[in-house]
Amino acid sequence: MPEGPEIYRVARQVAGRVVGKPLTELWFGLPEPARAGRVLKGQQIEAVETRGKALLLRFESGQVVYTHNQLYGRWLFSTPDRRPDTRRQLRLAISSETDSALLYSASDIAVLEPDKLETHPFLARVGLDVLSSGADPEAIGDWISQPRFAGRQLAHLLLDQSFLAGVGNYLRSEILFVAGLPPGRRLRDLDDAERRGLADAVHTLMWRSVETGGLTNDPDRVRDLKKAGWRRRDYRHFVFSREGQACHHCNGPILRTEIATRRLYHCPRCQPKA
Repeated sequence: MPEGPEIYRVARQVAGRVVGKPLTELWFGLPEPARAGRVLKGQQIEAVETRGKALLLRFESGQVVYTHNQLYGRWLFSTPDRRPDTRRQLRLAISSETDSALLYSASDIAVLEPDKLETHPFLARVGLDVLSSGADPEAIGDWISQPRFAGRQLAHLLLDQSFLAGVGNYLRSEILFVAGLPPGRRLRDLDDAERRGLADAVHTLMWRSVETGGLTNDPDRVRDLKKAGWRRRDYRHFVFSREGQACHHCNGPILRTEIATRRLYHCPRCQPKA
């Protein structure tokens, strides 16, 4: 499943193609949104936003088309006179005179009235979206310091979309590594410096992933390893999916474990237990 940075990048692409332009096509491939979407005919899209792994298309009237890629959804782009060569099922088509934004294989699509956004099952529980909100490390630190999060282990908490929206499996491992925190630590056990380090890691890695197309490793190291002929999967991250390989910081072995039914990678030397 794509994580927050991937959806944010897609939102930028969608916006560049259809925001503020007269639409020549707005087509829904599912019955319920197709019926609700009739009221959007003739309207322009004013903004494209993200809420974690969800993408929102805001129309002139204030109504919103909500989409969530889940496991299989994928946005593709083309010109209006052609469709991508794919066997996926088209679920949403949006076209201007020059561009088409096409969502395939997604099943979670809805047309929402403005006053229904906060009661939508996903949107009602989604937490801080660092990317769309523009939250800086200080704001992130304030958010994660709420008492309701204090007693939970970081490895579980970071996958909870009501905590930090858009953080998924690779970001979980990478954030904990950069913050120097073992997965079993609880928020209430962190001192002020560790909280700041966690907030900084969240901010840095989410934006780095946006700007690099999914890379979280140190940019200078990435450049050097690419020149040395390393494969993308080996230089892309600090620890994620690098079981048994040497840590870029200490040369110790990267370990893999299963937490919350999802694989997690860490360096026991760089992320020592308290």
